[in-house]
Amino acid sequence: MSKSVVIYSGGMDSTVILHYCLSKYNEVYCLTYDYNQRHKEEIEKALNYTTDLGVGPEFKIKQHTVVDLGFYSKLATASALTNSAIDVPKMKDVIGEAQTAAYVPNRNMVMLSIAVGYAESIDCHDVYYGAALADDTGGYWDCTVDFLNLYNTTLALNRKNKIRVSAPLMPKSKAEIVKWGLEMGVDYSKTLTCYNGGEKACSQCPACAARIRGFIDNKLIDPVPYSKDIPWHAYNCKPII
Repeated sequence: MSKSVVIYSGGMDSTVILHYCLSKYNEVYCLTYDYNQRHKEEIEKALNYTTDLGVGPEFKIKQHTVVDLGFYSKLATASALTNSAIDVPKMKDVIGEAQTAAYVPNRNMVMLSIAVGYAESIDCHDVYYGAALADDTGGYWDCTVDFLNLYNTTLALNRKNKIRVSAPLMPKSKAEIVKWGLEMGVDYSKTLTCYNGGEKACSQCPACAARIRGFIDNKLIDPVPYSKDIPWHAYNCKPII
């Protein structure tokens, strides 16, 4: 019986990864991390999304666990996502920066290590996370091909349980991710990408900007609401059918 562990944030990229694993594996186990991040809406979105798909012994998603990493925000205080005193950066202000204030120090390494330990305990050999091309170009070193290859080299030292981390979105643009997700039945209206959270996405943080660009490149209107009017029709975008 094939199994996979998915690090699932409730965002666009990780939801595409979730659907990919559902199409490929018999059993999927989701981990969502509560690291006392700036907003908790993404955790609610993640739980609601898998609940809608079905979680339990009779479904492909066997478990969805929220992992309490609340302590991490007290240690990784240099990020806008863990320190409310730091403003979430706007995309227009961070172009060309090596790392933005939205980067959470070593977060992915911590989350992947927990996911790998979990996978080993349930006799699962495949772990997935939603690192994408935009993350690499945005300065997130823990979303790069070099990082992934070196991390898997380290995991290969395990003498008994061979576990591999994969990131199928790593070479893909946001436009390619949007298209692929639609082909697999992703409901983007139920995902949350914005770093600020809230009832409406801010439209200006790096995550929102990349997402909007992905939909525009597909000539589609993003179904989530934004606090700022996006001129979709100026780009000949149409609603998702």
